[in-house]
Amino acid sequence: MARTLATKTVEPEVPRLPETRGSGRSDRRSGPRFRQTAGRQHHAGPLTYVLLAVAAVVSLFPLYWNLVAASHSGERVVQAPAPLLPGPRLLDNLSFAWNQVHMGEALINTTIVAGLVATSTVVFSTLAGFAFAKLPFRGRGMLLSLVVATMTIPPQLSVIPLYQIITDLGWFDQLQSVVLPSLVAAFGVFFMRQFLVEALPIELVEAARMDGAHSLRVIWHVVFPVARPAMAVLGMLVFVQSWNDFFWPFIALTQDGNPTLQVALAGLGAGNHTVDHAVVLTGALISTVPLLLVFAFLGKHIVGGITAGAVKS
Repeated sequence: MARTLATKTVEPEVPRLPETRGSGRSDRRSGPRFRQTAGRQHHAGPLTYVLLAVAAVVSLFPLYWNLVAASHSGERVVQAPAPLLPGPRLLDNLSFAWNQVHMGEALINTTIVAGLVATSTVVFSTLAGFAFAKLPFRGRGMLLSLVVATMTIPPQLSVIPLYQIITDLGWFDQLQSVVLPSLVAAFGVFFMRQFLVEALPIELVEAARMDGAHSLRVIWHVVFPVARPAMAVLGMLVFVQSWNDFFWPFIALTQDGNPTLQVALAGLGAGNHTVDHAVVLTGALISTVPLLLVFAFLGKHIVGGITAGAVKS
């Protein structure tokens, strides 16, 4: 009887190297130290609160002194040392400033102009920014360069031809002469384009088109929701800029016709030989209060929109 021996192959054992902690990104995030600090809230030190308090005082002091100056007479405001505490003439100066010029009409006109300019700039800039960011077409880079290059042109160069256009159209001293030249801004187009390049994946647009969505539906249901944080920031910036705009409205409008707030303030406090600085500062205070109210109601949403896209998963 023949015995056959089966040959068994034995593989040599490979020694395992000891694991090194902290060599990879996943190891750092799964270690006990990371688990202990993952949910910990970081608290600012005393120096941080001191610096924030100093910054807040420096930022609010001009507004406080404007209120103090509006509560004194014109003679007291120009005296040295300047007053640092409120006086008794605030209501009198408010009444005088409100009645000396068309302050109520100017507030309404400025609200209409700033609202229309901000809305149109946000909408048109978002549409143009989406086109430059995600839609391929011939000459896109060159056209974007031309749009950005227009920001280097001083606005004073366009005053004479723009004035000739509005006079030929019969729009002098009318609000459309201020609104229509500012319907869109090159800065807004560039701002929205830069935001949508990173925030809007092209896969979302392609998926919406594969589902049968037309261009307007893609813009309304895909582009606008993604661009909402940048739209809020751009709208606030344009609204404040249009509210404080003085150069072109002072040329296109008159103080006795349809003035904006800044045009009305230009004729405030003017007497025969002197200017009542307290009344002028009272008018400036009236023009500042609506902006403070708008930021008080919308500031939280704007800050929330800015931080909405700050963390990526």
